[in-house]
Amino acid sequence: MSESIASAPPKRRTGVLITFAVIGVIVVGLLVLLAFAVRQRGAGPLATGDAPDFTLTTFDGQTYTLSKLKGKPVVINFWASWCVPCRDEAPGLQRAWETYKDRGVLILGVDYVDTETDARKFIAEFKQTYPNGPDLATRISQAYKITGVPETYFVGKDGKLLQGIDDKGRVKGNWIGPLPEEVLNARIEEMLRQ
Repeated sequence: MSESIASAPPKRRTGVLITFAVIGVIVVGLLVLLAFAVRQRGAGPLATGDAPDFTLTTFDGQTYTLSKLKGKPVVINFWASWCVPCRDEAPGLQRAWETYKDRGVLILGVDYVDTETDARKFIAEFKQTYPNGPDLATRISQAYKITGVPETYFVGKDGKLLQGIDDKGRVKGNWIGPLPEEVLNARIEEMLRQ
């Protein structure tokens, strides 16, 4: 009887050690994932360099692939129907589209984490006629490392984000927050001059 009692604790200890080892591996794995996520979030949104390529299928079924648009200035606006500041900038984006579309400028609306029904209501309310489509699985917004909506990117004819710093010290390749119409128009004019 003393043999069975003496042999029981080592088996139990081995099981406990294995359990702690598995928990330790899981914890380390989660910490690595957390560190990666923090690093990605800490990198901030894109501001310079090549614009990440993507394909957007609009709510009307048209498909746009950024790399196939080289030679055209492209304004990429991330928005959502639930976003209050997006409502402030929506009329200016539509006016810019009406002003610049015949000069080869393309404005693409990328609807972020939204329902199609609500997005279509927003588009109808603001009478938006420029292409808008959903960011399925947030692939596009992740590629651009957006911090929220609204957020706008300016892609020159060469496929790169607009270079330089404006007179307020902001990079010209993106705009975080509601986009003032005068800034939108000035950056489009600059892209057209390239």
